[in-house]
Amino acid sequence: MALKLYNTLNRKKEVFKPLKDKEAGMYTCGPTVYFYAHIGNLRTYVFEDILKRVLLYNKFKVEHVMNITDVGHLTSDADEGEDKMLKGAKREGKTVWEIAEYYTKAFKEDLKELNILEPDVWCKATDHIKDMINLIKRLEEKGFTYSAEGNIYFDVSKFKNYGKMARLNLENLQAGARIKIDPNKKNPQDFVLWFTKSKFDNQEMKWDSPWGLGYPGWHIECSAMSMRYLGEQFDIHCGGIDHIPVHHTNEIAQSEGATGKKWVSYWLHGEFLQIDNGKMAKSTGKISTINNLKEKGYEPLSFRYLCLGTHYRKQLTFSFEALDGAQIAYNKLKNKILELKDNLESRNADKKEFYEKEFLNHINDDLNIPRGLALVWDLLKDKDLGNKEKYDLILYFDKVFGIRLDEVKEEKIKLTPEEKKLIDEREEARKEKDFVKADRIRNELKDKGIILEDAKDGVRWKRESNASNI
Repeated sequence: MALKLYNTLNRKKEVFKPLKDKEAGMYTCGPTVYFYAHIGNLRTYVFEDILKRVLLYNKFKVEHVMNITDVGHLTSDADEGEDKMLKGAKREGKTVWEIAEYYTKAFKEDLKELNILEPDVWCKATDHIKDMINLIKRLEEKGFTYSAEGNIYFDVSKFKNYGKMARLNLENLQAGARIKIDPNKKNPQDFVLWFTKSKFDNQEMKWDSPWGLGYPGWHIECSAMSMRYLGEQFDIHCGGIDHIPVHHTNEIAQSEGATGKKWVSYWLHGEFLQIDNGKMAKSTGKISTINNLKEKGYEPLSFRYLCLGTHYRKQLTFSFEALDGAQIAYNKLKNKILELKDNLESRNADKKEFYEKEFLNHINDDLNIPRGLALVWDLLKDKDLGNKEKYDLILYFDKVFGIRLDEVKEEKIKLTPEEKKLIDEREEARKEKDFVKADRIRNELKDKGIILEDAKDGVRWKRESNASNI
């Protein structure tokens, strides 16, 4: 089955046809490095990693570029609010350069924890100021810009198809309806390409330019850097759905305005991770990081497993109960791997091809990873398939899942916080001779696939063939 991807630009699934045969140029919007990435951010990076792995699984050569935004990103995507880098510097009493270095390193550590493949090219905004200046000059030469109060703006009225991906109707948009009115703008949707008149008294990052000492707007960096490494036309651009109406819309306008050519063939966007009926966001204060999860006793790959269970274009509702369930299922899968390794007998090898085709059909249907994961549990129940065939298939599929099933060892399989709490509660009930409660908890754990064994040295638990002391 040919690989089909849902293209946000056309609102439909399309067969993936790269510009170069069996090669895919892919740009993913990276983090603004002023604080830790939260798990809502990281869900997007997991989705993009799955996309990359599916491309590789289909034998495409992938050139993956990701930016690091260390200058120019305001708290609003529409040139409004506080500079995020300055916000981080004020919070911690450091320079913006120190903030950028620290949180870039933290972000890369999160990617390792989640087994996310690193891009082929990391590109920092501060290393590509000349590229941004040159792109702005091209736009200036073609009449897409104007100067007001020292800042250089992109005039959206000069770009015929502005807002086509977000399906914005500029004629129906009243001034100020989408973004706060900037008195220097000719149109409310115009955006800053270069700031020479900073909104902030203590702006540390400034560079010389044809328009004066200043710094770039946020949107220009992605256009300049993607074209630097992937060319003026490339295959795939990704990000979260919140990038559609402003950031990616502005990227298209300035990129195609400068080159006069279609810029990106396929746009893919991941849905939000929801918590308490709203998206997880730093502005709300309701965030969890990978370190937070680890402190609570969760394996980072249990969060990745949770992400695998919901299609990237559907909202994922996060709760610790849901994460408990994901960790339980992930542990069960690892135990199954250990069981298979204990007896790698081969039987009905020809049936492997059926599962390989089914898996490919699922993942090539716009990355339907939930169906691919369900297929794994189906093949584990298949009595006609030998353990060796099951083991080989699962490890092969894990090239897409990315949950390190080839590294499973018995000592790595742990209890979830919920399971540990239940066992502790049962021990307390036994001490108080509340055997009714103790038996109820034993049965509850049994339903979760955990068998308890009371011994002189304490309670022991096992998942199928594995046992451990606690």
